[in-house]
Amino acid sequence: MVLSRKKRKAFIEQSDCVACGCCVKVCSLGAIRIIKGIMAYVDMEKCVGCGKCAKECPASVIEIREAEA
Repeated sequence: MVLSRKKRKAFIEQSDCVACGCCVKVCSLGAIRIIKGIMAYVDMEKCVGCGKCAKECPASVIEIREAEA
């Protein structure tokens, strides 16, 4: 029997994101980028769920939560 492991990842409430780029600046893994100048996008393959982006976000629209591995 294989157990599915849950890993923590960053999730962005994209409808509230103002694409300020603060999260991009603090992500040392390059897991976040701004798409078309309107919202931030998280690359789930690169994200390790460290929480730096969530702490930095002035709009508080980034949440770190468990995701299926």
